[in-house]
Formats: sequence, C-alpha cells, structure tokens
Amino acid sequence: MSTLPADRAPATGPDLPHPTVTCTFAVTDTPPRNEAVSVTPGHDGGGPLRVLAAGPLYLLVQDVPAAAFGEEALAERLNRPDELERCARAHHRGVETAASAGPVVPLPMATLYLDDHNAVRAVTARAASLRTLLDRLRNRTEWAVKVHGPGTGHASGAAGDGPADGRSYLRRVSERRRSEREERDRALARAHAVDRELRRYAVAATRHRPQSEQLTGRSVPQLLNAAYLVDDGRRAEFVRAVGELARDAHRSAVEVTLSGPWIPYSFARSDEAERVAQQEAGA
Repeated sequence: MSTLPADRAPATGPDLPHPTVTCTFAVTDTPPRNEAVSVTPGHDGGGPLRVLAAGPLYLLVQDVPAAAFGEEALAERLNRPDELERCARAHHRGVETAASAGPVVPLPMATLYLDDHNAVRAVTARAASLRTLLDRLRNRTEWAVKVHGPGTGHASGAAGDGPADGRSYLRRVSERRRSEREERDRALARAHAVDRELRRYAVAATRHRPQSEQLTGRSVPQLLNAAYLVDDGRRAEFVRAVGELARDAHRSAVEVTLSGPWIPYSFARSDEAERVAQQEAGA
C-alpha cells in the first residue's frame, strides 16, 4: 500500500462529489482500447477506470474516495479477508485490462497518489527503467509449475510389546524413517531436475517459497513452487516439456502441475530488468 504524497490536497473527481485520490493499477506503453477500459469495473465506490498519459507511458487509474482509501481506513479494510479479496480482484481486473493491448508492469495493490499530477510525476521519474522492463516483458508470459512429493508415513507398534519386540519395533521405526528421508531426498532431486530442465525453455525463472499443505489443500508437501517467463513463440514447446516431465515424475510418486499463461507478476518488478537482462546474456 503506497503512502500518499503530502504536497497536494485530495482532488474532487468530475463524477464524484467527495474528495478523491488516484488509484493506479499498471503501467504500459500500449494503452488499452477505450471499449475495454469502459466495461471494466474497478474498486467499489470509485469512478470509471481511465487511461492517464505519462510521457511515453500510460497508467490505468481510477478516482477513488479519499475517505475509504485513506491509510487507516484502507488498512482496516484490508485486514478483513472479504475486503482483501474484493480489493485484490478489482486490482487484478484493472491489470488484466491494461495488459489487453501490450506488456504491463503491474503496480502493488492500492498504489495511491493524491492526484493525477503526482501519479504522472512518479511514473515519469522512473520512465527509463519502466520502458526497459516493458521491453523485456513484451510477447512473454508467466507460467507456474508446482511439484508435490510423496507424503510421510507414520510408524506404529502393537500395545504390550515385550523387550525383544520393543527392540524390533525401534529398528523398524529407524528403518522406516531412513527410507522416508531417502524417498524425500529423491523427490527433491527430481523437483530440482524439473526446474533445471524448464529453465532451458525460459528467458527467466524464479522460485517462490513452497506453500504449506494448509494453503495447497494437499496432504503431500510442495517441493517446488516456481515461475517461468517464456517467449510466446516457445509456449507450445514449454508446455510439451512440462507434460513429459510430469509423466516421468509420476512413475516415482511425484506430481508436476502447470498453470498459465499469466500476466508476468513475478517478473514485473523494476529490479527484474537487470536480472532478466543478465539471464538472457547467460550471466
């Protein structure tokens, strides 16, 4: 959530009777069509989405009520899961619309400025790095690949075991734990092999923190949570490679799943421009 600059007072939008602030969704160098913008709903209570020129770049923005999007009010709203989801969905709709005509740099959710002037000034100050990043993302999309490994078994012994049976039980438990560790090590090695292979088809790749079983809803651990930036011209090749890896992994009780194509959120940060350039150069 962005902190509002303090040098200007909230504006009053032409369609809104109360003071508003400028909420920004994404930056692009190819503005979306007015027809697409006009039919996209933004945040509740705000005005219609609109395109704002910022030198050679464009912002997709919305006038939103200052009272509802002030720092304290917004923080309180985003602490409620239903409000957080509602805001996130509205933000993603705006980013998708901005991406309908060309590459975009999605901005963090609830990036706010007191008015259009401040929004334009902030983007213009970063125009060079933003244009470099947009060029890196052009005609490329993000694909997500997750690898899940086998679950962990649980040892149990019969009640009333005597000393001899107790020693046998402990030996079986030790062997089972060693077997589970070896199985997990093999699964991790396969997950790393999947990642190495898929990087051959991507211009950039990044690993996210594996999600917990509570988040995934799966009873097995997540071994790899990776994103790949792929040239659209290599899309079929990349998808085919994932399919082959998934078939091979399945034989060892490891599951490989693919989703996408997505807007390249994972690669659309300003600090990604240099990293992507280095990867493309083989650094």
